[in-house]
This record gives sequence, C-alpha cells and structure tokens, in this order.
Amino acid sequence: MIRAVVFDIGETLLDDTREWAAWADWIDVPRHTISAVVGAVVASGRDNREAFDYFRPGFDLEAERQAREAAGCGQILDEADLYPDVRPALAALRQQGFWVGIAGNQTVKVAKLLRAMNLPADAIATSREWGVGKPDPAFFDRVVAMTPVNREEILYVGDHPDYDITAGRAAGLRTALVRRGPWGHLWCHDPAVRGSAHLVASSLDEIRQVLTGTRKPAFKR
Repeated sequence: MIRAVVFDIGETLLDDTREWAAWADWIDVPRHTISAVVGAVVASGRDNREAFDYFRPGFDLEAERQAREAAGCGQILDEADLYPDVRPALAALRQQGFWVGIAGNQTVKVAKLLRAMNLPADAIATSREWGVGKPDPAFFDRVVAMTPVNREEILYVGDHPDYDITAGRAAGLRTALVRRGPWGHLWCHDPAVRGSAHLVASSLDEIRQVLTGTRKPAFKR
C-alpha cells in the first residue's frame, strides 16, 4: 500500500524551458540550437549536461552557475515555472491522506526557491543539500529517511528512465514515470522502462487518480 508520494523536480514539477533559455543566452547560442542539441544528447541516453560541451569543450557547469549568479542572471523560479497540474495534484494528495515530498537532483538554491513558493508538500530536499544525487542508492536512502513510512510504501515519481525509474525501483521504492520533458516523452514506450516502472502516466493528476482508485490501470506489482 502506497502511503507517501515523493516527486522529482526538473521536468516533473518544473518546466525547464525558461532555465534552458537562460543558459542559451548565457553561452550566446540560439535557444532553438541548444534545445536541439539537448534533445540529441538525451536521445542517445546521455546526461543532458553533456550538451554544453558541444558549445564549450570542458564546460564547468558549477563555475558557470556561480558566474551567472554574480552577474545577476542566476536561476529564478515562480508559479509560471510549475507545470499546471503540480499545485492542485500535490494538494489533493495531501487532502486524501498521502504524505507528499519533493526530492531531486538540484542545487541548494532551487531548494530554497521551492520552499519560498509554499508548495503543498511535507518536505523538500535536493541532492546538493544531501551531498548525494541520483542514481546513487544513497539518494533513495535519504528519501526513505525523509518520509515517515516504510520503503515499500513510497512512490517515487519522475521523468528520467534511469535516474528515477530504474534506480528508484532498485532501491526498493515503487516508481511512476510521467510523460513530460525530453526523457519522459522519448523513453515512455521503451519496453525496459515499462517493465521497470510500476506506472506510466501522462500527468500528475492521472497518478493521483490511480492512487485513489478512481482511474485504472492499477499499479503493477
């Protein structure tokens, strides 16, 4: 029985369009160009951060993040960056008795920005705060430690087939792939992903409906 739902952040709760546009402007390449290169990297199964190396070999992401902050061009988040179903789905899950958490591979700043948005969640954490990120099993151990329920009672929701679904299931959690962002759309029909995910859904509200029994199919065992 699932009693807690923990959500990934980028392209699960947050639409990353504005942040990728900001990176394109920062490294002075057309926005459609960086989108195309990121898509090609993702389609090949690699980490999207490798896309920067096509424009600047040896790109130091952390150093560039700090430079953006110093220049007053750092990442910002507001309601427009949330997918439309995020706030209502999380609120409904809490109202229906589920413990709701947010945890993903993100910076300390993103954690602070998310907390400032007063999302309907019981806890928010990021990999930089914890000092460990997906797909490391230790990340999911921290997810378990964050929640008040047993490991097998946690559903981890994300868009990435390897970092969220395969790694989450290997760590003993239930997993749901949401079809959004480049990873979710590219890999949602992959047999290995469908074999690993307990559920593939098109929205967070669909996941909520399945959890509450108002929509089929039920989760796979």
